[in-house]
Amino acid sequence: MDIVAYFQDLVAEVPEFLQPVIVAAAGAVPFVEGEGATTIGILGGLNPVVAVAAAAIGNFLCVLVLVLLTSGARSAVVNRRSADEVVLASGGTRSGSATDETIRAMDEDYALSGRKAARKAKFQRALDRYGVPGVSLLGPLLLPTQFTSTMLAAGGVGKARVLFWQAIAILAWSTVFGVVISRVVQGAG
Repeated sequence: MDIVAYFQDLVAEVPEFLQPVIVAAAGAVPFVEGEGATTIGILGGLNPVVAVAAAAIGNFLCVLVLVLLTSGARSAVVNRRSADEVVLASGGTRSGSATDETIRAMDEDYALSGRKAARKAKFQRALDRYGVPGVSLLGPLLLPTQFTSTMLAAGGVGKARVLFWQAIAILAWSTVFGVVISRVVQGAG
């Protein structure tokens, strides 16, 4: 079943007070996001302001969780590597039973494939060229905000900075879609 059609049907079937919750849930889904959820809400009969707000909130909450998880994971990896480097630099050995060969094999397993490396390089060029604001604002044209924000956080951009620019991008794109869809619906009616 098509996810957009599913959410449209669900919005039509639930009581009016639950419709914004469904729109927010749709906003949390990658590729539907705030823009698609706004459209679902407006076409489902919600006030455009309510639809935009619910869609943006759902999209942002999903991004918030992903950025916090990714940032925490990155910190754990960086701190672990730093601790290992200090131990090795002082002539010590790693704790645990892993040998250097095992560690080296694990590092090779996690090495980027050619295709992944190319995508990472392309993202890095965009980040270097446009910065966090540009990648956040233009990112939804190519990738869901969930992917863009996760890549920014994994790349070491601060949580607050990622969340600030993602919030602006989500609200801006949801609002643009809200205005356009509202005018189309008004023109058709």
